[in-house]
Amino acid sequence: MLNVSDVRNIPGVRIGNWEDENAATGCTVIIADKGASAGVDIRGGAPGTRETDLLDPVNLVDRVHAVFISGGSAFGLDAGGGIMRYLEERGIGFDVGVTRVPIVTGAVLFDLAFGDHKIRPGNEAGYKASIASERGSFEEGNHGAGTGATVGKAKGMEYAMKGGLGSFCYESNGLLVGAVVAVNAFGNVLDPKKNEYLAGVLTDDGKRILDAEKIVLETAKNEKIEFNGNTSIGVVITNGSFDKAKCKKIAQMAHNGFARTIRPSHTQLDGDSIFAMSTGEVHADINAVGILAADAVAQAVQRAIKEAESIHGVLSFKDI
Repeated sequence: MLNVSDVRNIPGVRIGNWEDENAATGCTVIIADKGASAGVDIRGGAPGTRETDLLDPVNLVDRVHAVFISGGSAFGLDAGGGIMRYLEERGIGFDVGVTRVPIVTGAVLFDLAFGDHKIRPGNEAGYKASIASERGSFEEGNHGAGTGATVGKAKGMEYAMKGGLGSFCYESNGLLVGAVVAVNAFGNVLDPKKNEYLAGVLTDDGKRILDAEKIVLETAKNEKIEFNGNTSIGVVITNGSFDKAKCKKIAQMAHNGFARTIRPSHTQLDGDSIFAMSTGEVHADINAVGILAADAVAQAVQRAIKEAESIHGVLSFKDI
């Protein structure tokens, strides 16, 4: 039987957030103390990532100790150093004789145009997010990597709405498949069951949501749309047992969740990336996990929007 669970119930991982609401930025880390197999699939045209080459199945390292998603654009990649420091202090990582080297990979989104662009998640932010993972508390909406996330920017920030951080998890006979996503899309966010936009490009009066795809098509003869501060990023987590190659396939299938709920998704103006982590607790069918991963991502995207709050003059789902 398929049940809804909490992503924090997945054994072997813990999740922590750091955010600065005034600066409108933050980061989120998923830590696997004993390591986890991992893969990544990058579909957007403007990604910002750390250590994703080692997730290629042909490369040596077969486990990671943390995956993070962060605001701050390329500056936010510095959060990975703080996560490494935290893990090394606790003896987590590959033993190289003189110390242990934690493997930390991740991706960033662009939120510099929102809040204070001079404050970005760095080494200390990654460290604090790691400490927060010990408390077992995990908040969505304007928290972690979703703090400065916005959506519906096809006409620029003045028409945008608030994005955020969301999560969702399925459980079936001991198999857990969950997702944590930060939604910072160029396009709109759709409830696919109702075929209604939850958030996106606002009208001048801020009371209705326009069709972002239609806006792009209407400007197709222009040289290009200038605004490029976007990217939705996420992590699928399962206790199913998979190697790097199969984790990559799960990440690929999970992108269907973005395609169902973000219109348009995977554009040249987004850096859409999804990681998949496997803690290897139970045997499971990769196809079933991929299907659950896609739906968990779709549900997490919607939760990110519904849990967000208006901030710095940008309206949220709750307010319209």
